[in-house]
Amino acid sequence: NNYFKSPVKFFWALSMKTKLMITIFTCLLLWSVMLLLSFSNIFKHQLLGATINVGSKDSVKPRDKLLGGLLTADFDEDSCLSRYQSSLYRKPSPYRTSEYLVSKLRDYEMLHKRCGPGTDAYKRATEKLGHDHENVGDSSAGECKYIVWVAVYGLGNRILTLASVFLYALLTERIILVDQRKDISDLFCEPFPGTSWLLPLDFPLMGQIDSFNREYSHCYGTMLKNHTINSTTIPSHLYLHLLHDYRDQDKMFFCQKDQSLIETVPWLVVKSNLYFIPSLWLNPSFQTELIKLFPQKDTVFYHLARYLFHPTNQVWGMVTRSYNAYLSRADEILGIQIRVFSRQTKYFQHVMNQIVACTQREKLLPEAAAQGESQVTNTSNPPKLKAVLVTSLNPEYSNNLKNMYWERPTTTGDIVKVYQPSRERFQQTDKKLHDQKALAEMYLLSLTDKLITSSSSTFGYVAQGLGGLKPWILYTPKKFKTPNPPCGRGVSMEPCFLTPPAHGCEAKKGINTAKIVPFVRHCEDLRHYGLKLVDDNKYEL
Repeated sequence: NNYFKSPVKFFWALSMKTKLMITIFTCLLLWSVMLLLSFSNIFKHQLLGATINVGSKDSVKPRDKLLGGLLTADFDEDSCLSRYQSSLYRKPSPYRTSEYLVSKLRDYEMLHKRCGPGTDAYKRATEKLGHDHENVGDSSAGECKYIVWVAVYGLGNRILTLASVFLYALLTERIILVDQRKDISDLFCEPFPGTSWLLPLDFPLMGQIDSFNREYSHCYGTMLKNHTINSTTIPSHLYLHLLHDYRDQDKMFFCQKDQSLIETVPWLVVKSNLYFIPSLWLNPSFQTELIKLFPQKDTVFYHLARYLFHPTNQVWGMVTRSYNAYLSRADEILGIQIRVFSRQTKYFQHVMNQIVACTQREKLLPEAAAQGESQVTNTSNPPKLKAVLVTSLNPEYSNNLKNMYWERPTTTGDIVKVYQPSRERFQQTDKKLHDQKALAEMYLLSLTDKLITSSSSTFGYVAQGLGGLKPWILYTPKKFKTPNPPCGRGVSMEPCFLTPPAHGCEAKKGINTAKIVPFVRHCEDLRHYGLKLVDDNKYEL
């Protein structure tokens, strides 16, 4: 009896063989528990992939978390869940990433690691900023050259310009550094492994860059105008004014001859609210390289956005919770992005009429049955669930759409469910939570099957480009009347360069870009100005 009161005595009283079996069993049990815990972390994303698609037509699909080699595997997965989880929420991409682009990105990552913040190369380069002018023969540029992106207003503008500046950095072998004083680190994870793209707060020009404008003495356009820059005397830095109010001299940045001069400047600082990538394709010195990087020419932003823009875990949580709760079980998801450019931030009935007219005319949603009409019963085909994701500052548009399908059945028998994630009423750029919600909504729109966007809206441009979607574009109403037709299908998923140069580098007014390159066209929503990339493989250059 004393043995049973004392487990230790009881154990030692057992035979050697029994004690050995107990020891082995205990070790096996502990090893199994440890193995189970270690494998649970490996399998959690695969389990999530099965969960998010319950009941959907794509419940089983292959996972390519590196997006065809676009991403590197050199990151810790948990520090930025969206980087490797995004493939769980998307259909397999029909747009192949070129091997040349993958190789170029890996080379850039090594260059950024060698020249980025905290390196000796960066320290040497910043020391040169103290010298106003350097002689081009003194190898003043050193081993690394930089381009600094300064945040301007509007999240959509920022994302489009970041992609533009990064592509320019890729083409010219510069290091991109981004102004971190806004909320960039609250929105996006670091895109390059083992280094940072954030401009250090002790950057020598940090106290001045907010005041950089067209009149700044180191503004490239101003220096051209005043004849204070040439091929023999090179400034240590240049400011590039690529905002919508830029002058003809500022637009010379896009010209081949000017690029030969700009490439010798160690530091470039750029402010822009424009997606200027189409004009890079018009520069002969970039065109050959761009065609190798993007054989399918209307996939530029699509590939760059999926490489650069990975929402932080907080934003990604907003995306996944919304998707899992409201969208994952739908047979089809329609996104509707509503942006009304008016000083009056209110609901407009003519815009509501336009949205309904577009969805009916293009057969994007079933019609609501007339009053008193009975529900359609289709015994051969079960009804489909169509989820409608609405993004707007105003809640009235989604409320009216929801009521329309709640009060009356559809003529097809399908079920329409309407969801709007946020209802902010006013745009509040630079407010952390507001911008995080905006980014989450852009991402959610990019996960839809079909998309309706508002004319000239950079919010919509980001969503369509990230999702690889050719949207239906709501035309701009005039005199508060619904346009006829209400919308039209985009020919490309690329964003629009809203205010491109009005002439070529030889100052020929009214130049037809299609006669220069067949894959740059006027935007559908800006018929007399605005440029965008389209894919046209019928032409060989």
